[in-house]
Amino acid sequence: MFVFPGIALNRGLIYLAAAVVPALVLMIYIYNHDKTEKEPGKLLLRCVAGGCLSAFAAMILETGATWLMDWYFSRHGATEVQYAVMTAIMVGLCEEGTKYFFLKRATWKSPEFNYLFDGMVYAVFVSLGFAALENILYVFSYGNLSVALQRAVLTIPAHASFAVYMGIFYARAKNMEVIGNAYGAMMNQWLAYLCAVFLHAVYDGAIMIGSDASMIFFYVFVIVLDIMVFRTIRHESKTDRPIY
Repeated sequence: MFVFPGIALNRGLIYLAAAVVPALVLMIYIYNHDKTEKEPGKLLLRCVAGGCLSAFAAMILETGATWLMDWYFSRHGATEVQYAVMTAIMVGLCEEGTKYFFLKRATWKSPEFNYLFDGMVYAVFVSLGFAALENILYVFSYGNLSVALQRAVLTIPAHASFAVYMGIFYARAKNMEVIGNAYGAMMNQWLAYLCAVFLHAVYDGAIMIGSDASMIFFYVFVIVLDIMVFRTIRHESKTDRPIY
């Protein structure tokens, strides 16, 4: 029987489904909330592919950044909390940076980018492409469905949540460019990136610190963020308007 990293084919298909289905469910959810004008499948596939590429790019950046951090802290010292916080910030900067790069490359000049909600759709599809590939690597590396379940409940929705707020500011940036407000376009692009970085860093930082207090904070943060995100999606869907 064919095996993949020591895993039988049938089991491998189960792992693949467990890794990918949660991302697909959230893609369908955000797609169904695009009430005004559905985005073409080809463009959405380009977003997902960009998300997958961004995962590889982030791995390269994180490897280099981790080496630099280890080199610096080996000379200057750091507490476990300081190292955890800096690592969380670094991961947020790298991962959200590569997502944003491929998001803009895939969609900014597209004539289909003509409604504000489109920005959220694109950002979520890029982010879930990233998350799906990352999930596949994790699930096959650990060979454990409990890892897939944990990531389906926490990690995959988290990536989508960061993308929701990236997408809101990304669409506003496009709108600012269309009306000739270069400063507004630039500021909203920075907000798209930095808002996602902030949320990502808080999420990872709470886990990496690993204390009882930080884990309590983490679960409260996740619950509040999830509630806010679902409300935001519904609100932005109902109040969608043309960019042009």
